Amino acid sequence: MVIKTCFRLGLIIFPLGLSAQSYIGQTMDNYAGLHAIAVNPANAYDSPFRTDINLVSVSGFAGSDFISLSFSDLLDSGGEFDFDSDAMRHPSNNNHFFTNVDVLGPSFMFNVGEKQSFGLTTRVRGLFNLNNIDGNLYEQISDGFDIADDFDFDSSELNSTLHAFAEVGITYGREIFRTQDQFIKGGITLKYLQGAGGGFFNSPGLSGSYSSLANNLDTEGTISYGNTPGYESGDFDSGNLAAGFGADIGAVYEYRKRIMDNKVQGTRAQQYKFKLALSITDIGSINYKNSENTIYDASGGVNAAEFEIKDADEVLEDNFPSTTTTGDQKIALPTAFQVMADYYFGSRIYLGMHTGISMHNSAKSNTNTIINTMTIAPRFESKWFSIYSPLGLRQYGDFSWGLGMRVGPLTLGSGSILTNLVSDKSKNADIYVGLKIPFYKSKFN
Repeated sequence: MVIKTCFRLGLIIFPLGLSAQSYIGQTMDNYAGLHAIAVNPANAYDSPFRTDINLVSVSGFAGSDFISLSFSDLLDSGGEFDFDSDAMRHPSNNNHFFTNVDVLGPSFMFNVGEKQSFGLTTRVRGLFNLNNIDGNLYEQISDGFDIADDFDFDSSELNSTLHAFAEVGITYGREIFRTQDQFIKGGITLKYLQGAGGGFFNSPGLSGSYSSLANNLDTEGTISYGNTPGYESGDFDSGNLAAGFGADIGAVYEYRKRIMDNKVQGTRAQQYKFKLALSITDIGSINYKNSENTIYDASGGVNAAEFEIKDADEVLEDNFPSTTTTGDQKIALPTAFQVMADYYFGSRIYLGMHTGISMHNSAKSNTNTIINTMTIAPRFESKWFSIYSPLGLRQYGDFSWGLGMRVGPLTLGSGSILTNLVSDKSKNADIYVGLKIPFYKSKFN
């Protein structure tokens, strides 16, 4: 069931319309508030808000370097789009799939005195990674070897992790250093994690060949797969929750040139000329007791016709010897190093840059990872309205171009919507929407 779920997730990423980072472009806005805390907890302090209250926000991101499609054809199809025939496939020796769904629930942040701030956040998150899989093998297993030519395959460090969990975070941010034109603030978020569970499989090396004449698949290597308690049926069981702890830590430097637009800028939100922010996010893991793990000696031959009537894990069970153990299993959070820079040109025009780099190698098993990204976003920003257009380079997904805006309490955007509309080979997509109640400081305009 675990392997079947992972393979199906890979194929339904694009039909879902989701795409693996959260709130792309929007977190650079000085009025992002609670959304900016998720990228750098230092943003809790010295924000334009007396209090920021999030009602609900949802962000989704998914993609793959295995499949691409034309979203314009999808929208014009009237529901008749056939992903098997109309989407383009790009099999390679090491294809990747990734999905992230991030729901920010009721949350708030507030100031305490002049030099410190606190925040309380609630989130529900779902993460999926499938790394280093041979695209030809993946394609044929998914299609049941319906039509296949001879091919060889060699997957090294193949792994997949599916994980769902909730978190409650307490954020503390404060001033660290201040002069007339230099400013540094820092922050930390401590998280209590509640894991709903997940599934995982990996193989340090799996090679072989397929013969169309004999309709036989010969393989060599080992495969292990498992699941947390309550997930063996493919559904999460609220009665088997597991606890864990996590943390984010960050700092922000601002060069506050006091004369901009020929005015002294002591109290405006745009009081800096340049900002640089560094953070490490999602430090931690969740330990699931009594997790089941099965290791197969996958060296031998299989009649490929079995894949037409059986799930992949049933084929393994029926053809290869295995050993099953039960014990503790940790699933690591997608720890990442975040860098953000922002330059103020004047007249409320900014140019922001954000880079997210995974601190986990994609070969590491039982671990979720972000995809490495670099985004540049010009924006216009004011108290009640912001608009920005992020342009990004994404690992496995090439170039992306999006559009987003904030109108009072409502935020809506995508880091890839413009690319998706004009490109006939989109490899990832994302969207986010949020609703909150902002209480601004009177000195900001």
